[in-house]
Amino acid sequence: QVQLVESGGGLVQAGGSLRLSCAASGRTFSNYAMGWFRQAPGKERQFVAAITWSGGSTYYADSVKGRFTISRDNAKNTLFLQMNSLKPEDTAVYYCAAPDRRGNINPWYGPYDYWGQGTQVTVSS
Repeated sequence: QVQLVESGGGLVQAGGSLRLSCAASGRTFSNYAMGWFRQAPGKERQFVAAITWSGGSTYYADSVKGRFTISRDNAKNTLFLQMNSLKPEDTAVYYCAAPDRRGNINPWYGPYDYWGQGTQVTVSS
């Protein structure tokens, strides 16, 4: 059974930084691409970033490019999202996601079959 557990969210002032983590269990983490998504109140969930199974390629939404960095530690079964220069519009619940299919997938659309419970990120102005 695949489990994804996010942590690292919190309240930060605009311009600050946070590092999110996603601990994965239940299968061989290094065989699968991973992604981060977010959902703000009253809005649809949106793609933030994705990384291939090897970590060799990364993908970002235009709104976070140059500010956020996705990475993974396959030895520790953990996915990260380093968020710098945070803006109030980054406020959302952040979710990590994983596909059921091994190898690479479409980073933006997946499909992503497994989701964590989410971690709240609030950026004050």
